[in-house]
Amino acid sequence: MLQHLKFLTAGESHGKGLSGILEGFPAGVPLSESFIARDLARRQMGHGRGGRMTIEKDHAEITSGLRHGNTLGSPIALWIQNRDWENWKQDKMSHEAPSNPVPEVTLPRPGHADLAGVQKFGFSDIRNVLERSSARETAMRVALGAVCRAFLNELGVKIFSHVIQIGPVKTATKPDQLHTDLNKAADASDVRCLDKEAAEAMIKHIDITRKAGDSVGGVFEVLASGLPPGLGSYTHWDRKLDARLAAAMMSINAMKSVSIGDGLDVGEATGSQVHDEIILQDDTIRRATNHAGGIEGGMSNGELIQVQVTMKPIPTLARPLRSVDIKTHEPGIAHKERTDACAVPAASVIGEAMMALVLTDAILEKFGGDSLDQVKAHIAATGV
Repeated sequence: MLQHLKFLTAGESHGKGLSGILEGFPAGVPLSESFIARDLARRQMGHGRGGRMTIEKDHAEITSGLRHGNTLGSPIALWIQNRDWENWKQDKMSHEAPSNPVPEVTLPRPGHADLAGVQKFGFSDIRNVLERSSARETAMRVALGAVCRAFLNELGVKIFSHVIQIGPVKTATKPDQLHTDLNKAADASDVRCLDKEAAEAMIKHIDITRKAGDSVGGVFEVLASGLPPGLGSYTHWDRKLDARLAAAMMSINAMKSVSIGDGLDVGEATGSQVHDEIILQDDTIRRATNHAGGIEGGMSNGELIQVQVTMKPIPTLARPLRSVDIKTHEPGIAHKERTDACAVPAASVIGEAMMALVLTDAILEKFGGDSLDQVKAHIAATGV
């Protein structure tokens, strides 16, 4: 539900590569391929990742919208090569009709887009679905989100994330005060968890799960600081900031729930326990607490934005579940592809990218401006 900024991705998991276009982005924002590369590398980290990460070394090439290190205000186009395509292009992912028949994938994976996808499009080969529905597509989202991060950095807006749960293992540590190296601290952990004891337990749980041929999900939190009040709107359903963030997070593969602030806990609490009292601090009106997670009435309230996202276990299992062949209707065992035992740490970085896209859009919506200098001037004029 982006209002002013638009982006589009294209590409298949084992295709030639991934394309991305970002439209509506302001001119004058310092940007480089090396800046984008940092977040792409972070996405490939994490204990529990599979063999694909040893093949791909993602790099986004900027093919348009940039000159002399600054954005031009024209559409920004990015390209990420899939190195694994060299292993697939002759048969399974050839753009031309193959000279020899390629075996079709006909046993859908429970929990995946496989079955619903072939039912939607009428395919006889599940590979027509699984190649695009793969989380490989999120590499381009991270690249596009990094472009937005470059803009947000210029405005003093910072986005962070960390893992708070993997399987049954939860951390008791939450960042009370943000500092610029929170992502650095999270990235130093193999599971992006700030609690060392919990991180060790998470790694052990992933190892046990992987040994059993299974997969495990979890919960991560994405936070944003330095935002002014009034992003989003209470006047229209599709302009509410929390709705836009929830839609963005739920669009990430395998996400099953999103909560803001105290989230599900507010269902058990009373109003006096949940609502953040309004105080005057250093001649500024603000909240004494942040149970709302920085959003009230569909708008940012100037406090830290806190979004928690729950990811289900990845549906491709080393020991596949039961399935039914879509052609013969005979019972069988689900198709198996290369897979991760756990991708929650990587998903948290993707969550940062989606947060960056939504917040950039909301800032452009509220303040306007065709260039970074104009946006800054408009923000300064409002006194926020």
